[in-house]
Amino acid sequence: MAQQHLDPTDPTAQVATGDALAAYLRAQATEFLRALRLRRETGGAGGGAAARDRSNAGENGAEQSVDAARALRRSARRISGSLHTFRPLLDPDWSEEMRPELAWLSGTLGLEHAYEARLERLLLALHRLSGAAVLPSQAIDSATAVAAGGRATGAAPLRTPLEGGGPAGPSAAPERGNLTVGAAKAGALLDRQLTLARTRAHSTALQALGSSRFHAVADKVAVLASEVPLTPGAPTTDLRPLAAAAEERLTDAIAGLPLVTAGLPYNAEALVHGLSPDPSPHPQDGPWHQVRLLLRLHRYAQEVLHEGTSPVDVRLLAAGQALNRHRDASEAAAAAAQAARTPRIAPATAYALGVLHADQRHEVEAARFAFQQAWQKRTVSTP
Repeated sequence: MAQQHLDPTDPTAQVATGDALAAYLRAQATEFLRALRLRRETGGAGGGAAARDRSNAGENGAEQSVDAARALRRSARRISGSLHTFRPLLDPDWSEEMRPELAWLSGTLGLEHAYEARLERLLLALHRLSGAAVLPSQAIDSATAVAAGGRATGAAPLRTPLEGGGPAGPSAAPERGNLTVGAAKAGALLDRQLTLARTRAHSTALQALGSSRFHAVADKVAVLASEVPLTPGAPTTDLRPLAAAAEERLTDAIAGLPLVTAGLPYNAEALVHGLSPDPSPHPQDGPWHQVRLLLRLHRYAQEVLHEGTSPVDVRLLAAGQALNRHRDASEAAAAAAQAARTPRIAPATAYALGVLHADQRHEVEAARFAFQQAWQKRTVSTP
């Protein structure tokens, strides 16, 4: 079912005004406070290796804390996005002060999960590229055991043809053998680097949630739950033109994407940057990340217009999922490239990381192609 867009020129359409925006912001502020209370009740336990070693009760508390942090991020993103899209209807000083604080909070809380998901993605890719027939959980446990100098119970370790454990018949290509030799060390290196980054992100999040800066944000959100600082004429102002402007910004950004390149099975230009010593983000990825953010703002604007829930648009959902995969693969490729720049690593390890980087850049291209297909279908089906 295609999403129903509200036409600001249609007099028969139900008009969403600033009152609807105020109700939406109050609802999101209430969700934020509810998530904050849940996190405090669960003791603020985080994820990571320490949480996995706890009892079942402790694990349940950690899961609830993770869910609470996710809910905090979700509400913060929606409030911040709505302040951006509908800023002409809000007190400008308050809005401009609130938005960067919410962005800081959402970004800080999301780092730990991002590092954990990135590590899992890369370790699974290493096992897939090595031809190791293991389950995802076994892949993570195996690489973690290698990093710790031991072997996880019940986990199938990465093996080379010389280690046995499986036939290394004449069909095994030399390239596959070289990758398998370095895959275990590459996985251990990635595990050390990303686990360290995740631990630091966890500490940073804990410090942020205990800081005066966070308490100031929470106090403002608490006020927002009961009082929204609208401009005098906002309660009766039609929201549809501002929401339409957000959608127009999205379509303009998509029009600037190299969708023709995204339709190719191999984008050589995207791999050239991988050999560069410059650790800056890939130059091709920036416009796609921007489209992902604009798509999110468009979704939030539709939620405001439809009183918190927008009609399900399967194609728009598919486009958003493709952009999420694009971001994940792009960041994973960057992590593999960064690990490959580690001084004095073995050639087999560097080779495995290079193949892993190329694999993730191909995943980037696949995500771009999936987005192209989803968006073109949506454009054709939307009147």
